[in-house]
Amino acid sequence: MEFDSEWVTLGRHRVQLKCTRGFPTERTRRVAELVTVAIDNNLSARARLVDVTAQGDTYVISIGTTFEKDRVAAPHLEVALATMFGLAPEQVTIDVVVVSQTEVDVHFGVYERMLAEKLGTVPPIQ
Repeated sequence: MEFDSEWVTLGRHRVQLKCTRGFPTERTRRVAELVTVAIDNNLSARARLVDVTAQGDTYVISIGTTFEKDRVAAPHLEVALATMFGLAPEQVTIDVVVVSQTEVDVHFGVYERMLAEKLGTVPPIQ
């Protein structure tokens, strides 16, 4: 059993929270909640938060999407999130992975799972 990660559902986002040192903290959950709000208001409707990894006070956030222009907003979101949590901008990294729509099924639940597989968060179903 793994104690360094936890799955949570935040609206339409199914997110894996990971910490390098122990179980995900309340602060990691708050970061994930705020990132989902930022995604819902600043990125395309196909963008989904897939993974938040906490490494001390550094956060790596993985977002999957089928819309190429979502990458443009990532640097702005990094700065905004770092400011809100009192971190330096280099302590928040957002990785936006763009997959083609033919690679993922857009049905609810299936889309989120397939994005997580493409980003390597979960292994493919055999």
